[in-house]
Amino acid sequence: MSNRYVVITGGPGAGKTTLLDSLRRAGHACIEEAGRQIIQDQLRIGGQALHGADSRLYAEITLSWEIRSYRQASQHTGPVFFDRGIPDLVGYYLLLGWPVPDHVAAAARQFRYHRRVFIAPPWPEIYANDSERNQDFTEAVRTHDAMVSAYTQLGYELSALPLSDVDSRRAFVERLAG
Repeated sequence: MSNRYVVITGGPGAGKTTLLDSLRRAGHACIEEAGRQIIQDQLRIGGQALHGADSRLYAEITLSWEIRSYRQASQHTGPVFFDRGIPDLVGYYLLLGWPVPDHVAAAARQFRYHRRVFIAPPWPEIYANDSERNQDFTEAVRTHDAMVSAYTQLGYELSALPLSDVDSRRAFVERLAG
């Protein structure tokens, strides 16, 4: 378990990536979200590892990417902030209503993060779709709820991000992650 590895999770469109960008600009080490990168790559090459195409393949590639990101984070000193973490895959299976595969559950148990996980609550005022995010707001809320279930089941302590400007959110995370 690494107390230096801090996860920011939640549903899509809740300001996670904006917050991570702010943390990065403030000099913190940050790990990008695997899902967005995988979607961009799959769309570019005509691949099927997409939420709307082959969800199981998408989950497997995401899991591999997240494990690799976890291992690469050891190159950094001080706190490392993750845009989602391995337990998000447990949440993804919960969201889909599928049983969590044993290897996914094992990865979530083995690769541990800081006990405090920051969760971005659904925020309709900032929610917007883009080329990688095509879920509607209802699915964004369901995703948030699945992440709450996953991280809680895995013994993490959730701290909801305030619905405020990015600088206030960054200060909140920096204060509580220390």
